[in-house]
Amino acid sequence: MPDFAFTARDLTGQKVTGLISATSDREVLSVLEGRSLFPVEIKAGKVAIAPGASLRVSGQTMAMLYSQLASLLRSGVPLLRSLTVLREQTSNKKLKVILEDVGRRVEDGSSLGEAMARYPRAFSEMAINMVRAGAEGGFLEDALERVATFTETAEDLKGRTASAMAYPIILGTVGTIVVTVLIVFFVPKFAVMFQRLRERGELPWVTDALLGVSEFGQSYGLFILGGAAALGTWLYFKVQTPEGRRKFDWIKIKLPLAGPIFLAFAVSRFCRVLGTLLHNGVPILKALEISREAAGNKVLSQAIADASENISSGQSLAKPLATSGHFPKMVVEMISVAEESNTLDKVLVELADGLEKRTTRQLDLMVRLLEPLMLVILAFVILIVVIALLVPVIKMSQTLG
Repeated sequence: MPDFAFTARDLTGQKVTGLISATSDREVLSVLEGRSLFPVEIKAGKVAIAPGASLRVSGQTMAMLYSQLASLLRSGVPLLRSLTVLREQTSNKKLKVILEDVGRRVEDGSSLGEAMARYPRAFSEMAINMVRAGAEGGFLEDALERVATFTETAEDLKGRTASAMAYPIILGTVGTIVVTVLIVFFVPKFAVMFQRLRERGELPWVTDALLGVSEFGQSYGLFILGGAAALGTWLYFKVQTPEGRRKFDWIKIKLPLAGPIFLAFAVSRFCRVLGTLLHNGVPILKALEISREAAGNKVLSQAIADASENISSGQSLAKPLATSGHFPKMVVEMISVAEESNTLDKVLVELADGLEKRTTRQLDLMVRLLEPLMLVILAFVILIVVIALLVPVIKMSQTLG
């Protein structure tokens, strides 16, 4: 988002200058009007990037920050003083730097949302938009509490997912290393022993195939590792582009077993944020603009953006969501009924709760099934290697006998 340098005059005629982060001149004019300032000159600058914009702070720390800031504001402490208090009491050096810059910009006339937007790796897009909506709608304390709850829930879910996947990942990694060491370093020691059987055509096909794989790994192993590293690097940078991220998000929700889980979590995030915003009186178009970023999936975000256009022309929300084909039928039906009964905000939050609980159970079940499956695959591969090595040895011993 670019910075706009402005020169304006207040109600007393005094000159006021400053910077505003906005998407267009029109938004700058709207902000100045809200501050009772009369614009004299507006100049567009470069994209606003803070010196420490790359600073990253953990989600748990940010959830605590939002909660504490909401408590201070609700107790009547001014915003600037609240930011100073939080900066002084935090032991996180990165967060201290961020809060110092945010407080200085708020003091210079920027809104809290504008100052937060300069640190995209610390403040999520959802948090920034929620704070902006809360500041404009007069419910900043509630917005911060909602962001704290949402962030804490998301971090808890991320932690549970990571702990559930830790054992399968470790098992898969160790198994891959063990099999690779066996094939590349252990199997070649038998190649000379089996050479006579191979020349006579008496070497079992499974042993011959294993020796071939071993020779290929010895000859081209480094090239394979280098190619894999290059491919991984290329994919990483590709995903950082808008088109690459959209394709990656589409692949995620189309995966055979994990796809429905990714989709359900994204839909639940969208429903929770949208329901929270509507409950606090945010207009539905503005609420959709904020909540579509909270979904964390570009494919769903585009479907929600298309739904916003239909709502602008007087249609319902459920119909375009159903047309997109990405939202579960049950979710669409409940949204449709909620729109008719004017209980959309409550139903959306209930939907989010139900989706998260159900999807968490599905994730736990999938992980429980994945663990024995990986053990079986690992045992099968090792068994094949052992059989491929033992059969020729037994045949040679019988021949010698």
